[in-house]
Amino acid sequence: CRVYAPVGNHKDLLPYLVRRLLENGANTSFVNRIVDEKLPAEEVVSDPISQVEGLSQIRHPHIPLPIDLFGEHRRNSRGINFASEQATAALGEEMDEFGRKSWAFTAATDDQGASLSSPANLADRTGAVSWCSPEAVPDAIERALAAQSEWDRRGAGDRADILDAIAKALEDNRAELMALCTREAGKTLPDGIAEVREAADFCRYYARQARDHLACAIELPGPTGESNQLRHHGRGVFVCISPWNFPLAIFTGQVVAALVAGNSVIAKPAEQTPLIALRAVELMHRAGVPEDVLIGMPGDGAVGSALTSDPRIHGVAFTGSTETARIINRTLAGRDGPLATLIAETGGQNAMIVDSSALPEQVVRDVISSAFHSAGQRCSALRILCLQTDIADRVLTMLSGAMREIRVGPPGLLSTDVGPVIDSAQLEMLRSHCRRMDEQARLIARAPLPEELPEGYWFAPSAYEISALDQLDGEIFGPVLHVLRYRARDLDRIIDQINATGYGLTLGVHSRIDRVQQYVAGRVKVGNAYVNRNMTGAVVGVQPFGGEGLSGTGPKAGGPQYLFRFTTERTRTVNTAAVGGNASLLALSD
Repeated sequence: CRVYAPVGNHKDLLPYLVRRLLENGANTSFVNRIVDEKLPAEEVVSDPISQVEGLSQIRHPHIPLPIDLFGEHRRNSRGINFASEQATAALGEEMDEFGRKSWAFTAATDDQGASLSSPANLADRTGAVSWCSPEAVPDAIERALAAQSEWDRRGAGDRADILDAIAKALEDNRAELMALCTREAGKTLPDGIAEVREAADFCRYYARQARDHLACAIELPGPTGESNQLRHHGRGVFVCISPWNFPLAIFTGQVVAALVAGNSVIAKPAEQTPLIALRAVELMHRAGVPEDVLIGMPGDGAVGSALTSDPRIHGVAFTGSTETARIINRTLAGRDGPLATLIAETGGQNAMIVDSSALPEQVVRDVISSAFHSAGQRCSALRILCLQTDIADRVLTMLSGAMREIRVGPPGLLSTDVGPVIDSAQLEMLRSHCRRMDEQARLIARAPLPEELPEGYWFAPSAYEISALDQLDGEIFGPVLHVLRYRARDLDRIIDQINATGYGLTLGVHSRIDRVQQYVAGRVKVGNAYVNRNMTGAVVGVQPFGGEGLSGTGPKAGGPQYLFRFTTERTRTVNTAAVGGNASLLALSD
């Protein structure tokens, strides 16, 4: 066959032909080689099996295995091939073992917080977790302060080894952690393994960063007869306050970054997900972190307030709402103690801008993933889809059809796309917002809810077309998408409106025109911009994550600048000529 004749409508055929021309024009392409008269026929139609059998090794030496994806920088975390029946069956058996146990969460009214840092508290797996009271905070801070200096003196290299051990422990216990993520946070199986992998990636990445940048003194230039060095040390006691939407990954990332930098840590997990956090604390203790260096304190907002208002706290790492970040900032500023560090990652009014050159199929796929997967409960999730009017009708027709295929259901089933939202408060917020949208906007589509669902906080992913951005009065944290049409000449106005929200976390751009990609990504003030792909799932060390403006303080988590924010710098100057003269100068030859 020497005739290659794709058939189709112009709007579908043109982008298809461009892709085919790029592929078939390659020197190794069959279509290219078949018309090369210099090649013998037997080379064009050679047996591929015999070709492979003739190789010294089947794997290409320049294509790394998944575990070696990041080369010498760090080992990649282990994933799960959900397409493999054997792999999923084995995972199911392991998770069922933990799923059958009672993982109930109970709030105690009496003060039992002093014992919560002990691994024995979880040893019997009764599932009952007692909340700490604010009265337990002073003692916890005193213990953490007393332990910090010795921990800092152990050195970054020793602490980095412990982080590597934590990463191994997380992967070794991934089935249990995934079961906890499913039962306590409503995580689907892909989201659960992503939590474990990101947590392990944080450990290994920060371990490598600590070895490279914190383990040794930095030699500084100076005059002869003098030595100048700069060293990094822990600031003191850090409070790490983590969210429920990433109860393992963000919790672990905050804690291990503070630890490897030489700080003691008091970790307060979200009220909705304390079991996952305390199990992570237990694994960290077993990996070598002293108990007084890392203290877990589950509790309500009063515990967080007591921690952040104590003048002995040297820094706070917080991920959550912008409103809570403001409160913490004011609290830290109002103390009489030393000036504290605040590292905050908050929400975003995240937009995706799609022009008329974009591929509708790819747009719809990425919109579904960005807006609705993880029940829309990612701080990076898509909230506002800006569609150029030329392609809006077609994209929305396809989006409506795709939303009808979304499967809402129990998160422990591999067939489930979207699980429940986290609690009754979030469910009522989403329902209230949709009631307002039903009156003020046009419903595009709503994913079907099965007639029979187990008890839980079930919400059908929904998409509405709005007429202006000011119809939204803040971030709607859940699986609700808002679509706004724009004309090509109004692109700058749309960008200005996005910037005017004050948020600056993530942005999506879909365009096949390089100039448009660069222009939009360069003008929108966000921390993470994604072009022609989905806009969630930042990878540690690959896409350092964090926003600006109302979306956070920086530096970016999983990035090369993050650890330095947890340290204090100390310089040491030594007059080396004070004893015996300047030996190095005297040793110089003529």
